[in-house]
Amino acid sequence: MTTRRFGSAFPLLCGAALASLAVPAAAAPADDLTALMDDIYAARLEASPVSASAAGVEDYDSDLGDYSVAAMDRWAAKDAAFLARLNAIDASVLPPLRQADYAITRRLLAESIDGNRFGQRLIAFSSYSSPWQSWAGIGDSMQFASGQDYREYLDRLHAIPAASAQVIANTRAGIAGGYVLPCVTLGGLEGSVRGAVAAAPEDTRFYTPFTRARPADVSEAEWTALKESARAIIADVVAKTYREAADMLRDEYVPACTKTVGISAQTDGPAFYQYRVGASTTTDYTAQQIHDIGMAEVARISAEMDRVAADAGYPDRAAFVEKLRTDPAYYAATPDELMAAAAAQAKAIDGMMPDYFHLLPRLPYGIRAIPAETAEGTTTAYYQPGSPANGTAGYYYVNTSKLDQRPLWELPALTAHEAVPGHHHQIALQQELDLHPLRREFGYFTAFTEGWGLYAERLGIDMGLYDTPEKDYGRLSYEMWRACRLVVDTGIHALGWTKGQAVDFMTEHTALSAANIDAEVNRYISWPGQALGYKMGELKIRELRARAEERLGARFDLAAFNDAVIAQGPVPLDVLDAQIERWMAEVEAG
Repeated sequence: MTTRRFGSAFPLLCGAALASLAVPAAAAPADDLTALMDDIYAARLEASPVSASAAGVEDYDSDLGDYSVAAMDRWAAKDAAFLARLNAIDASVLPPLRQADYAITRRLLAESIDGNRFGQRLIAFSSYSSPWQSWAGIGDSMQFASGQDYREYLDRLHAIPAASAQVIANTRAGIAGGYVLPCVTLGGLEGSVRGAVAAAPEDTRFYTPFTRARPADVSEAEWTALKESARAIIADVVAKTYREAADMLRDEYVPACTKTVGISAQTDGPAFYQYRVGASTTTDYTAQQIHDIGMAEVARISAEMDRVAADAGYPDRAAFVEKLRTDPAYYAATPDELMAAAAAQAKAIDGMMPDYFHLLPRLPYGIRAIPAETAEGTTTAYYQPGSPANGTAGYYYVNTSKLDQRPLWELPALTAHEAVPGHHHQIALQQELDLHPLRREFGYFTAFTEGWGLYAERLGIDMGLYDTPEKDYGRLSYEMWRACRLVVDTGIHALGWTKGQAVDFMTEHTALSAANIDAEVNRYISWPGQALGYKMGELKIRELRARAEERLGARFDLAAFNDAVIAQGPVPLDVLDAQIERWMAEVEAG
């Protein structure tokens, strides 16, 4: 396995700050576990060439990946063999941190194997994302330091037609089997694919790497030739492929879409949804239990909203929300104004970070507008991880479409979630941690990562971010949004709700704009269960903080607690519970 590192700018975290997390000398079972994790990591890199490049592994830099059903079955079979090896290891003799490795490896393998048995694996896209959008951004996390890097990138562009053909074949099989998205979610899908190649080649995202400085090992003549090749490939190969995919979506997929919105209406739909509930939350809760938790949270947050509206001088919450939704003073007049406000908010939080964390990542982040071809159908913002291996920064993406529905009072909570102390802080530290690379690069758990994002919003209370009633209501609206997800997602996919019921529920209980509510409900419909991890993860972290504050008393250090939560990277919630229990015991031991 050939790897590259971008100088020595991003060393792994070490020293006294993580001394208590060091792994003791390994016994034989620990050696077996390490060898197994090495093999699983190598298989994951082979199966995910773009992820391999982002991790600094060069072996697959010319490849895009195999999207066929045969490949899905092949990788699931490999994981089944890996699981058999894992079952032969006696976890009871492992030290605590290696037991965490064992539990996480088991969950990764079991979810891969279990998920592959459902026909829903043929659904390759949602209202939120698609392979075609992913391919448009494959250059974002690659290193472009040499002519070879650019030639390999062109190889990847050449591979798009074959990969697209595989996705289309899977999609047609899904149509034949009844595994299709609901009609109400498809309004922007074709346009997002066609829009990726609508501009001149040099104005598409595919060409972005060629807007960088010429590599030192490439002559002016070679650089000109590479850029000409890129324009030709984008125009003659990529654009043709994307137009064919968009035509297929328009002519074949949309006519076959389903009028029902719940996944339970599909073959094995109820079982698939329960699988998604478990994968997203890393718990064994049922859909009904999560629905009930959501309803309780909605009631609690509603009372807080009423208090904020009253404190702001409004007769009721509805009057305050009307003001928040309609007063032009709360909205940016131009995309540049919105981006400037988001950037200013991000930098303000940057300056507060040392007060709330002892460990800070070395990888920086930037801010960008969400690409125009996807902006109108996607969420308010998102985070794209960088790559320490390739020297690429993380990015906080902000939606600058429909400015009359992007209120400025949302920015403190939004920025805390997507940038710092939320996703960038947690993920950039994860990329530096001295963890096994299987965990560092592939150990993603929605409940942890998104739960941390919501906890980061709440940490904004400690940081003083919500210094006006409008901003505080924005925080509460975001918290209510995630609580409503528990209700709406389970309502749609397990309890027979319609899209109209979901929209009405969110309109009644949140201050989100109509456009945001429509986009969010479409996301829940087309991506079953994913939205459940956020609130469930946040509730667990808040529970652990309250437990630590009560147990440690004067010895409780908020910054140390925050560090301890993310010190082992993303973990299932039961593993996190054990992790914080060990941390509290260490604090008590002095």
